[in-house]
Amino acid sequence: MRPHDFLFALQTQRVMAIVRGADPEAALTTVLTLARTGIPLIEVSLSGTDAVWVIEQARSVLGPEALLGAGTVVTSEDAWRAAKAGAGYVVTPGLSDAVGTSRALGLPVLAGAVTPTEVAAALAQDATAVKLFPAGAVGGVELLRALRAPFPDVPFVPVGGVDVVRAREYLEAGAVAVGVGSPLVGRAADGDSSGLAGRVRAFRALTGVVA
Repeated sequence: MRPHDFLFALQTQRVMAIVRGADPEAALTTVLTLARTGIPLIEVSLSGTDAVWVIEQARSVLGPEALLGAGTVVTSEDAWRAAKAGAGYVVTPGLSDAVGTSRALGLPVLAGAVTPTEVAAALAQDATAVKLFPAGAVGGVELLRALRAPFPDVPFVPVGGVDVVRAREYLEAGAVAVGVGSPLVGRAADGDSSGLAGRVRAFRALTGVVA
């Protein structure tokens, strides 16, 4: 996936699901369900059990055009594992060698940052977009607004504590997209998919109520 294509996916999909689970089969089922029910932009966290296998299987089923990436990519080795598994993009929790390695491998990067210095460093490392993380714990919407003042053209993706209400607030405040874990996925990646369809509908509706 080219950086331009990843940025376009963020701009058009607005919601990126984050799948992390202890049950690989359930995590795979969750990825496929999300992709088929209206949340096609999906990050599979490498901190989940057998996450590389989940990415490989999901890529095999969904095909080369699926908006499937790897998250919690911390090291260069993680970046190589993600690329080999078929991840189309990489999401990092912060700035590390994984950013440069991922870019060298041709993968777009959503790089974690929370301060102006870190945002500038992410841009210097050729990150495609900036993951504002952990957004809910460090200022939320007010932090996003503050960072957009000196960085008005940076595509920010708040992650951390993002429920439907906060997602709407972030998007209306100028976030290009939001990353959502348990408020969307619940415990589906651990085998309990109850309520998943309703949560998908609630988050998917956000794309119709913001500019």
